[in-house]
Amino acid sequence: MRIDLTDETLFATNAFEPVFAWLRANDPVHRHEVPGGDGFWVLSRHADIAAVYSNAEVFSSRFGMNLGSDPAAVAAVSQRMLIVSDPPDHTQLKRVLARSFAADRMPMFEALVGDVVNDVLAEAVDRCADGATVDFVDIAKAVPNRVVCAFMGLDRVDWASVGHTVTEAFEAEDEAVRTAAHAEIFLLFADMLGRRRKNPGTDFISELATASRGTGAPGRHRPLTDEEIIFNCNGVLAGGNETTRYSAAGGLLALIQNPAQWAQLRAGGPALVPTAVEEILRWTVPGIHALRTVTRPTRIHDVPLDTGDRVTLWNVSANRDESVFTDPDEFRVTRSPNRHLSFGQGRHQCLGARLARLELAVLFRGIIERFAGFDQAGDPVWNSSNFTWGLRSLPVTLTPIPAGHLSSRKAPSHG
Repeated sequence: MRIDLTDETLFATNAFEPVFAWLRANDPVHRHEVPGGDGFWVLSRHADIAAVYSNAEVFSSRFGMNLGSDPAAVAAVSQRMLIVSDPPDHTQLKRVLARSFAADRMPMFEALVGDVVNDVLAEAVDRCADGATVDFVDIAKAVPNRVVCAFMGLDRVDWASVGHTVTEAFEAEDEAVRTAAHAEIFLLFADMLGRRRKNPGTDFISELATASRGTGAPGRHRPLTDEEIIFNCNGVLAGGNETTRYSAAGGLLALIQNPAQWAQLRAGGPALVPTAVEEILRWTVPGIHALRTVTRPTRIHDVPLDTGDRVTLWNVSANRDESVFTDPDEFRVTRSPNRHLSFGQGRHQCLGARLARLELAVLFRGIIERFAGFDQAGDPVWNSSNFTWGLRSLPVTLTPIPAGHLSSRKAPSHG
């Protein structure tokens, strides 16, 4: 089988699953050569990927998190941005950042997410009047964008433009456009941080502006630097937008393509939603791969790896591993247990995983309460990334439940 995981068309056409199925069965520690460039190792099995995630000493994050990383850009943020840091800096940074996503913050997030989802779905009901077609990706991306912008204290008038800039930073075809969008985000946070340092509030940026982190020396702390705050705000903004958007849109498409599962979800009501969300996360896998760099000679099974080797962890393959999931190529809203790796594992498990789960749960509860069904109204369009992957467009028609029947749980005739 031809293996080229750098081929963008493989992901733009959603045609990669057979490749990973073959790798799991035949070559689980695969050497992937790149003409004219450095090759890398490909891990495709759940157990191997989980083991590497859990071994930060041998498999480092500080040299880049994905195959497309620019070494100069990574060097500029390494050990200052959470996703490209190793202990002890990673430990100290995460300890500070995680406070804003802790369990005791969930009541605040529940209220915020509930308000946002109510507004977004009310707008969707208005937009789909008289059978009009809507792009569900627009609905899906509005929820996390509004939540993360509010959480960060960004001015409401800027929310739409910030969401557009994030999309440009990760999905624009032109590299110059992507670079300019990233620069715009950094400038936005630099300006916000300057204002928050002078006049702190209760938002995320203000918390970081007044926070301190450990230094590694017992009992010694220091304020976060401007770079640490700006780099990690960028990471939170990007991660907060991408995961929920792609999982929400991909989850709706899965329900459209599996009408019996949509009927089962509606029949199960809110109690089934958390289990369904885990299956949506397993199925959609927005973070399709992660990169680690070997710090000392090691082996995976009987394959030797050298210092400096790049190792790619394909979450999308782990989530379809036949040794872990029964009938992994079937979408089942009742699947339990569900040991997916969509948020990674170990030290670098996604900081906002709890918030992403909450957003998806509230959104899909709202969908089963407000809509009797939905139909695909055009071909889905996928982005061409092998790192952050998902739907760019999903035209649908939505059938709202009449206002007087919003508590109905009757299963639809189709999805």
